[in-house]
Amino acid sequence: MHSAPRSSAPSADATLAQSAYMRLRSDIVAGHLAPGEKLRVEHLKDRYDVGAGTLREALALLVADALVVQHGHRGFRVTPISLADFIDITETRVQLETEALRQSIALGDDTWEADLTSAFHLLTLAEERLGDQGSGQPGDGGTFAQWEVRNRAFHEVLIRACPSRWLHHFLAILYRQSERYRRLSITHRPVPRDVHKEHQAIFDACLARDADKAAALLAAHIRKTLEAVRELPDAVVNAGTVPLAAVRAVRADRTDR
Repeated sequence: MHSAPRSSAPSADATLAQSAYMRLRSDIVAGHLAPGEKLRVEHLKDRYDVGAGTLREALALLVADALVVQHGHRGFRVTPISLADFIDITETRVQLETEALRQSIALGDDTWEADLTSAFHLLTLAEERLGDQGSGQPGDGGTFAQWEVRNRAFHEVLIRACPSRWLHHFLAILYRQSERYRRLSITHRPVPRDVHKEHQAIFDACLARDADKAAALLAAHIRKTLEAVRELPDAVVNAGTVPLAAVRAVRADRTDR
């Protein structure tokens, strides 16, 4: 007698855990859950409307992403941030992403070029809308959120033709880590910067199949955020390694101005 084939569809519990993971990840990246903040399961299960077991599954996934740290039996906290950490993230990302870009340019076909052109066009439209609204702050709501999605899509398409799944895996983790710091740099001290011009230059170099130029432009583009983060107050850029009250005081002061 043959046994019934196992379904490849995810279970309801797995789907709930993935949904909770995505929502928690979004709130951590956006800063709604502050660096260093204790993540109390009994509070979060009500906030995200999931059971304690499902929430712990989601938190375990975030530990794997290095967005959450677990302290033995003391529970979970949002991973702290620091300038030293972001320097490490940035330089590692530069090394890996420029290598992935070189491979992508070498191997990308007509479909890759078409996808890149489409992603750049959509990103350009989002950047124009941000320009129409002024500074393009996270407070601009849907417009800024749309830009974030399209910015990530552009960076993903840049390296899509790279065949290394490990490069893609590690870069996805590094990109999410970078998003936390980019959010801080924009929220607390927006630095005048023509991001569209940077994207245009990278795009043009890719279509020209100039790997050296494209890699150099991408490296400079990634490091721009580090330059902005270096200018932030210590209580902001080292959040989670300084008292949380100090971080919130700086944020409140910025909001009141």
